[in-house]
Amino acid sequence: MATVPATQLPMKVAEVALNTGLDSSCGLATAGFRTAKYRPCEWHEHHHGLQLEATVGCEQAERCRLEARSLARSTAAAAQRAQQDSTAALGQRLHDIHFWKAELQKEIKDLDAETGLLAAQKVRLERALDATELPYAIATDNLQCRERRQHPDLVRDQVEIELLKEAELIRNIQELLKRTLMQAVNQMRLNRDHKEVCEMDWSDKVETYNIDEKCGRYNNQSTNIQFHPGSVKFEESASTPETWSKFSHDNIYRAEREKMASINLRALIDSILHDVSEDLRMQCAAVNEAFARRCEELEDAKHKLEYHLRNTLKEIGDQEANIAALKQAIKDKETPMKVAQTRLYDRSFRPNVELCRDPAQFRLISEVGELTESIESLKKKLLESEQSLRNLEDTRMNLEKEIAVKTNSIFIDKQKCMAHRTHYPVVLKLAGYQ
Repeated sequence: MATVPATQLPMKVAEVALNTGLDSSCGLATAGFRTAKYRPCEWHEHHHGLQLEATVGCEQAERCRLEARSLARSTAAAAQRAQQDSTAALGQRLHDIHFWKAELQKEIKDLDAETGLLAAQKVRLERALDATELPYAIATDNLQCRERRQHPDLVRDQVEIELLKEAELIRNIQELLKRTLMQAVNQMRLNRDHKEVCEMDWSDKVETYNIDEKCGRYNNQSTNIQFHPGSVKFEESASTPETWSKFSHDNIYRAEREKMASINLRALIDSILHDVSEDLRMQCAAVNEAFARRCEELEDAKHKLEYHLRNTLKEIGDQEANIAALKQAIKDKETPMKVAQTRLYDRSFRPNVELCRDPAQFRLISEVGELTESIESLKKKLLESEQSLRNLEDTRMNLEKEIAVKTNSIFIDKQKCMAHRTHYPVVLKLAGYQ
């Protein structure tokens, strides 16, 4: 119900007629003194004025009292409504703070979990990087061991090509893992930095929430309230609701962006480690296959050389027997030659006409010629056989040397290199799981 505001009413002034008649004492001589009595009319006027003044004063007092009571009720109601509105505004503010506090807390928890997952991937990268040291040592050791092969087996074969490819692949993988490891370290630092920003914002929200919750519990019956005249002002550094919400929104947005970058980096690391382990195992299989083929070629070559060596040794034995037979055949021709030449010599002493060129003489002469020709043929064949024996001996030496070279190459490739390659890390270790 509308109330009429209290106003001050004008005072009514009672005009009293001045006694200026014959009975008055007005005059210069009596100025400031009243020695004459009031007239009845003056008394009635004065009495009526006092009554009127009292009535007006009472009416004004009653009206002022009513207005004061109404004003007290209205101000009490207004104060109660203002306090209720303030409490409701604090409640809404608490709701907003709780919302952002919960969002920040969720983001902090997600970032912490994501950083932990990324740290696990970083450990996998470190393990995978350490695991590449053994394959690289094996590859370089294989290359160094194969340098001890002898001529003509010291060739740039497929095994050496695959080993060089393996060493180059491992070096490239190590560089890739180092770069990726540096990316993971930087991303973890960014995650922690944004987590710290969110934690500071969350801490401020918690403190503000506690303050506003405490303020929301204040009421007229609270005992710990007092006057703070200087608090009724806005700080120059105070934020607006828009900038306040934007601050937390931006913090969460940046933290979410780094979280997504961390998730993508983890997926990239997982893909890299999978591809790296597969590439290393495939190259290892290619090197092992090249070793197996090379060893098979060496074994086959060695078997063929041993076969030819056996044939050569048999041929050497046969040739030595042949030479001995030729020498014996030449020696066997000496006695018939002696017989024939002795006959001719003795017949040269026939006397006179008895020194006749008879058929016997011609046959003896032809016999000596046949024997001489046979001996020359045998000697020539002996020389050929001896030269053949020397050639066979040279071939035997070359074959034995080549077999020794092949044996050394097989020992290096099979006993040294392939045996060392049995210690090649498994896929799980190359992928950083062990």
